[in-house]
Amino acid sequence: MSNITRDMFDQYYFPLFTPPGFIPVRGQGSRLWDQEGREYLDLSGGIAVNSLGHCYPEVVETLREQGGKLWHVSNLMTNEPVISLAKRLVEATFADRAFFCNSGAEANEAAFKLARRYALDNYGEDKNEILAAVQSFHGRTLFTVSVGGQDHYSDGFGPKPTAIIHRPYNDIEAFREAISEKTCAVVLEPIQGEGGIIPGDPEFLREVRKLCDENHALLIFDEVQTGCGRTGDLFAYMGCGVTPDILTTAKGLGGGFPIGAVLATNEVARVFTPGVHGTTFGGNALACAVADKVMSIIEKPEFLQGVKERSGKFFARLQKIAEDTGCFSQIRGRGLLVGAVLADKYQGRSGELLKLCAAKRLLVLVAGKNVLRLAPALNITDEEMNAGLDLLEEAVREFTGRS
Repeated sequence: MSNITRDMFDQYYFPLFTPPGFIPVRGQGSRLWDQEGREYLDLSGGIAVNSLGHCYPEVVETLREQGGKLWHVSNLMTNEPVISLAKRLVEATFADRAFFCNSGAEANEAAFKLARRYALDNYGEDKNEILAAVQSFHGRTLFTVSVGGQDHYSDGFGPKPTAIIHRPYNDIEAFREAISEKTCAVVLEPIQGEGGIIPGDPEFLREVRKLCDENHALLIFDEVQTGCGRTGDLFAYMGCGVTPDILTTAKGLGGGFPIGAVLATNEVARVFTPGVHGTTFGGNALACAVADKVMSIIEKPEFLQGVKERSGKFFARLQKIAEDTGCFSQIRGRGLLVGAVLADKYQGRSGELLKLCAAKRLLVLVAGKNVLRLAPALNITDEEMNAGLDLLEEAVREFTGRS
């Protein structure tokens, strides 16, 4: 028995989080076990991170193999895994170049700097405004949290970065009125994640692309959460018919190992010359080897087709739960990024439902106070899916009083 207890977290760790009263110690597929040996079903995917579930054998073997050869040599040198991963991502997407860092926030920080540098070099210092969406989320650095359109994340830290404008998501007229010759970039999530699992309307995304072209602004897609197979396409932009100039991703890229990436065209990437931007740990051999293995599995057409098939089953079952219980007014999202919107009478209580699920040893997420979020492993088995949704239905019936 370990001498580590949950109380020690409250004693030694910054008081930023309030984790539940158990400590997971082992995982396999979509199941977790705590210190007491109790089993949990995981439909949260580590917040859309564990793209292949827990301890996927091929990825574990890659980690062990690379761990015995080379971990880190700094960006003063290159390494084989970083080149292999960059090649894989470039060949699979619109991009010509890749840059690796450690997280989605770092990827977005780099993308915003890249956009401003590109505008400065090509159009002068007055072209520096970033246009983003209300209720967006792009990370927790001061720059990225300011670009994100949720003040409760950015207030309380002193002066914020300026030249950032927010307009309502999916409102093309609002974006049309806001964009100008001063706009260097428009940044959007193809599906708003923390904002409530709100898919971008394809026509809205297409029109934003046109606005960017007309105003010589770059289009940045934040695919930190939607990328790496999460929506059933390798990247969500592929299902929208809209190609960005810069794409950021992280979360599922490493299947649980921390890594982020920025993808861009040659035209844009060329302004990041030596010394303009950098990272100590980004692109290390260990992270890139793991991510390369993860992507080699996810990029296969049959794997992505499997995500779409599982998505259909997920949505159908959740819709049935919604109809039978009246708990949810809408089931939305794409692929295996799913938002169940609470009906009017239950608004503001998503956290309460989450706790009921946890009491039944089911791990889910929220996306604000009104949306239950599910982001399971992309390869979740039918048995795991059905068992998890059975538990969810039990929790929902208890929540609504409909036995």
